[in-house]
Amino acid sequence: MNIQEYFTRISYNKPHKDADLQTLTAIFQHHIQAIPFENLSMHCGETIELDLQATYNKIVRKKRGGWCLESNHLLFWALQELGYDVCILGGNSYEPAEKAYTAEINHILLKVVIKGTPYIADAGFGGAYQMWQPLMLVSGKDQPQGPGIFRFMEDNGTWYFEKVKRKHYIPEHSDTDFTYTPGLGNIRKIYTFTLEPRHINDFQELNAYLQVSPDNILRKKSICTLQTTEGLCALVGWTFSEMKYNYMEDTDLIQITTLTDEEVEKTLKDKFNIVLENKLVPVNVRGLPPNIVDKI
Repeated sequence: MNIQEYFTRISYNKPHKDADLQTLTAIFQHHIQAIPFENLSMHCGETIELDLQATYNKIVRKKRGGWCLESNHLLFWALQELGYDVCILGGNSYEPAEKAYTAEINHILLKVVIKGTPYIADAGFGGAYQMWQPLMLVSGKDQPQGPGIFRFMEDNGTWYFEKVKRKHYIPEHSDTDFTYTPGLGNIRKIYTFTLEPRHINDFQELNAYLQVSPDNILRKKSICTLQTTEGLCALVGWTFSEMKYNYMEDTDLIQITTLTDEEVEKTLKDKFNIVLENKLVPVNVRGLPPNIVDKI
């Protein structure tokens, strides 16, 4: 494994001598705009190994993406190589349908400490709730970014991560243009976490479970999302969406297209720079409401 090869993969060619916030932010942004959040392996008959060398080969050398366990593990390695004070944390994601956080840890994120100040760097959430730059770990502070306003809230050692939602403008959804407001209220809960350091091996059981459990969303949907300079693009099953943040005041533009099987393969190559070794079987079990990007 070679840090320069990783930099080439994410198209990063700036100085990285100092393990400071500016460098961390630049590397982070290049990472999320080059490496898709995707679970396509499980829909191609491939097994996902939670092993650093396997993840490196997949993402860096084969130019694939990965889910949180892979993408954040790779970022963790890169930041360690650069001398950052970084550790792995575990999170419990919020399930809107259940109106509750998961009982078990099902997400990985990173804490980076720079000059005594802790930051959360999570390059593996994907979709519309992907942060665009590391966030200072402080309770109750609004932290605006391109995707919207993020916020941490702390209660007795448990941290809650949330985002202020914007409206969605979807001009091609029907014969009449309309603006969709996702859900009730304007706060979207994302996940909770504690500051207990974790090791990647703590997630081996989760990695295996997510690949076989029929009830989790990663089995029900083939997902590929990538952050862009203006928003994000997402392929879920046969549905391709492009989102432009703040297209109008407090409103994001979403354009949705339904693809054929042949167009799915072409879209993966053109929009996500992914060429699969095995045949993808697109999946979207439950169908998608208009707020497709909001749901992932």
